[in-house]
Amino acid sequence: MSTRTPRNRLWRPAVAAAAAIAVTAGVAAATPDTKKAAVPPRLGLVAASDSVTLDSWKEEPGVYLDLGTYLTASGAPLELRVTRKSYKDPVVATQVIRQGTRTRTRTLPEGLVKDFSGLPGFIEVTVRDTAGRTVAVRTESFCPNNASGRIDPGAPATSKYPESCPVNPFTLGSVWGVEKGWASNTYAGYYSAPVALPAGKYTAEVSVSKRYRDIFGISDAPKTVKVTVRERSWEEESPAPSPAARSASGHAGHGAGHSAHAGHPATRPPAPVSATTGAGTSYNVGHGPYAPAPAALPWAAARQGLRAAEGDGRGRTDGSRQAPAVRPNAQRPTGRAAVPDVPKPDLRSLPAYGITIGAGDGGAPGRDYLAFSANVWNAGPAQLVVDGFRKPGNALMDAYQYFYDASGKQVGYTPTGTMEWDPRPGHEHWHFTDFASYRLLKADKKETVRSGKEAFCLANTDAVDYTVKNANWHPDNTDLSTACGQENSISVREVLDVGSGDTYTQDLPGQSFDITGLPNGTYFIQVLANPENRLKETDLGNNSALRKVVLGGKPGARTVTVPRHDLVDAP
Repeated sequence: MSTRTPRNRLWRPAVAAAAAIAVTAGVAAATPDTKKAAVPPRLGLVAASDSVTLDSWKEEPGVYLDLGTYLTASGAPLELRVTRKSYKDPVVATQVIRQGTRTRTRTLPEGLVKDFSGLPGFIEVTVRDTAGRTVAVRTESFCPNNASGRIDPGAPATSKYPESCPVNPFTLGSVWGVEKGWASNTYAGYYSAPVALPAGKYTAEVSVSKRYRDIFGISDAPKTVKVTVRERSWEEESPAPSPAARSASGHAGHGAGHSAHAGHPATRPPAPVSATTGAGTSYNVGHGPYAPAPAALPWAAARQGLRAAEGDGRGRTDGSRQAPAVRPNAQRPTGRAAVPDVPKPDLRSLPAYGITIGAGDGGAPGRDYLAFSANVWNAGPAQLVVDGFRKPGNALMDAYQYFYDASGKQVGYTPTGTMEWDPRPGHEHWHFTDFASYRLLKADKKETVRSGKEAFCLANTDAVDYTVKNANWHPDNTDLSTACGQENSISVREVLDVGSGDTYTQDLPGQSFDITGLPNGTYFIQVLANPENRLKETDLGNNSALRKVVLGGKPGARTVTVPRHDLVDAP
């Protein structure tokens, strides 16, 4: 049996396609005349079908309750801004109510939202057998960004909201939304756990919990779905189903799934979905970087007041200042290098997380290694754009950083080091050198061990803060196989978008810290962006982040204790 990708991975790139709306204090005050105030969206719970068939696999028993229920938004979009001022402050959720040019806000109850993965306890599911006995009760979170399709032909063709709810423990800001005239799948995907249901017939009742009905004005109208559970076996399939086919049948991605790239977090296979709900293998159930599903809902209600979304325009902040595409320049820059007075990126480091002790894959026998994940992100207000140009017959590319004005026109460039080809299996792409540095510091903050990893293929793996100015909710280069060129590339463009960060998992010898000879005690993992200050930034004073760790144990059996970082308790 092949190895199954863990369903509880923290690293799920959650990124998407238009650009963020700047959040300022008050956003836009409600007009004194309540008749002119923006009206909240009309939200409803619907079931795409009155019956579904779910598969329980003998090799992995249990049924995922993808029942084909959706939250719809009419009249206006459902939009939530979820932020925290710092890691010492709680997470706050604010509803932004938009109608035409009118906007007002309201803060959701304190403590309702505790992280960035969705609205907790939003959906309640009760499953009964044919005798009416309750056999399963489930309460699940809901990510509004699970866009699944339109419910109205006059609705915008695409959803402007991000395609995921981030779960990086050090996320700072997120935007959640159900586009006007759209529906979002209430199934929690990778956040679900299978339910033990023998083959047979059942009835599921799905409802929005009372606290959310009261907050958003949703009617108390549970949906009933007839459920058929059928038992299947991989061995009985002829020919054997592919991983994608098994996922579409409810299996949780047994097999290889998408290829992973060493250093970056592994890309998961699609989330388990039922073949009968129309959801498909989309970000709508996985909170990950999957293409949106087509409008597959077998129903469409004509609702008044639904119009196509307004596009970008001068002075707007929903995409009018996006930087140009990620396609590289075909030739080296010409003219004199210059750093113009235009917006620049602001690279910042997140504290390390996913910290563990291990022998290290391929490490020397008897040695102990400290592995961790690290993220450097771009707080904007401009993209980081770096092009590499190959020297004929040379193993290195010359790298240049590019600068753009507010209209996206290139107005300057400057040399910024090199790019090198990494031929190792799992890499096989061009690495930009000196992007970040990882160091283990003693209690007095003096360096004791440095990671050998300082060259990177830049990709937008994590949505760190989509509420910053000019954040791009739909970055293109989220997949390493397309972000960083091929061996025979003549030029490469690597981009770190505003609001997004790039996570690397330092779990290989030379990347992780060799702690074999270090005494037990307190240390700090330092994540340092732009260590040589070669990249031009808005602010060079916020490039370092520290995470405290305490080493213990004995050689060959070392331990690590990771204290909480302010309010964030994520080892």
